[in-house]
Amino acid sequence: MKDREEIIAKINEAVGKKAVSSYRPAPNRFHVSVAQGDLRKTVKLVFEELLGRYVILTGVDTPQGMEVLYHFSFDEVGLVVTLRVLLDKQDAKIDSITPIVRGAEWIEREIHELLGVEFVGHPNMRRLILAEDWPEGVYPLRRSYGRDST
Repeated sequence: MKDREEIIAKINEAVGKKAVSSYRPAPNRFHVSVAQGDLRKTVKLVFEELLGRYVILTGVDTPQGMEVLYHFSFDEVGLVVTLRVLLDKQDAKIDSITPIVRGAEWIEREIHELLGVEFVGHPNMRRLILAEDWPEGVYPLRRSYGRDST
């Protein structure tokens, strides 16, 4: 079994100079910002090699862009790792992680509907939450909702 420091060292080593930033907001939390193009490779490392348990994926519309956060837990050592990717709001596309983490399928659909993030390569991007007559291109969790929507 690996300890917290070994897990963080492996992630830092793999992401290396490609990391936008990394920090520890608490002893049991580690956040690393990765480039869009490095996401799948980093998820494979955390999920398949280091055996992190996939917890959830979250999306946030920030003033800087659309932030997509992938949360993994290493229960045996009490560590939560968050992979952070910042997307341009005008071109919010990112590779789907469902080929690696099948459990991400529904949450990717939800984030697509509510925030407008396109998960490229997702196997089944049909509606999940919003009504069938909800207008296309209107995303209720975007900061601009109600200002520029229909």
